[in-house]
This record gives sequence, C-alpha cells and structure tokens, in this order.
Amino acid sequence: MAVFSLIIINKAGGLIYHREFQAGLQRLSTNDYLVLAGTFHGVHAITRSITPQIPSASNISNTSGTSTPTTNNPSSSTSLPNPGLPKSGIEVLETDRFRLSCFQTLTGTKFLLFTDPLMPNIDTVLKKVYDLYADYVMKNPFYQLEMPVRCEAFDRHLGTWLRGRT
Repeated sequence: MAVFSLIIINKAGGLIYHREFQAGLQRLSTNDYLVLAGTFHGVHAITRSITPQIPSASNISNTSGTSTPTTNNPSSSTSLPNPGLPKSGIEVLETDRFRLSCFQTLTGTKFLLFTDPLMPNIDTVLKKVYDLYADYVMKNPFYQLEMPVRCEAFDRHLGTWLRGRT
C-alpha cells in the first residue's frame, strides 16, 4: 500500500506544497500541480455549495396527520444530513489506479493525498500529515501564512513517517 503524493492547498486555492513519495502516477510538472490545485479547489467549492439539505423533523408530518408549526426562518426548515457538521465538499475521488482523499481544516487549508486505492486507514494518515504540518510548519516562526511551505524539518519528518508505514 503506497502513498504516491501529497498536495497542500491554501484557502484561496493556491498550491503551497507538493511532494511525490513513490512512483506509480504519471509525473507532473509544477505547472500541472498548480492547475490541479486550482481545479480541485473550484470543484470542492461547487460540491460544497450543492450539498443537499434535507427537511428537518419539525416540518415533517407525524403519523397522526397533524403537523408541527413552522417558522419563516429558512434555516429551521432544512438541515444538513448531520446538523452538527458543517457543509463539506468532495472528500474522495477513486479510480482503479489511485484514490484522492481530501482533508480540509477549519481555516480552509486542504490536504490532498494520492494513495493506492486499496490502502486502509487513510483518515489516520491524513491526521498524521496534518499533525506534522501543525508541528513543523505552523509553529515555525519564519513561516508566513498562505505562502509556499519551505520547511526542511516538515519534509524530513513526513518522509520518515510515511516510509515507516510501508
């Protein structure tokens, strides 16, 4: 089971980090990665905006035929499938050759991980990548937010951890 590559996109859709770990996917140029990051950001935004809303329990008639009163507040008439969770865009794109998994932070930064489609526990891998990013990039006093990641410690620890998984 392999991790092929990692892409990190800032909240504006700009590519701030990309790294290939193993052969398996066609090699892309830096320009291709920039296009991929921008395209994925747009698709993610569109899928997030079209996330379906379902009627809330207060608007559904009960079995006795009477309905509960409704309000004019549009947010009270519909809700997300799980009201405790914010809307989410595309999270997984899978083919027979690779799986693209996306983890979006609360600040809008997206982590895209290209893996073998049979690789288990991708959520665990994404969480560890995010933890390493938080420890070595975000805590780096020289790092400027939303700018490309140039942190040797992050590269080293990320590579070491992913090699240890295989």
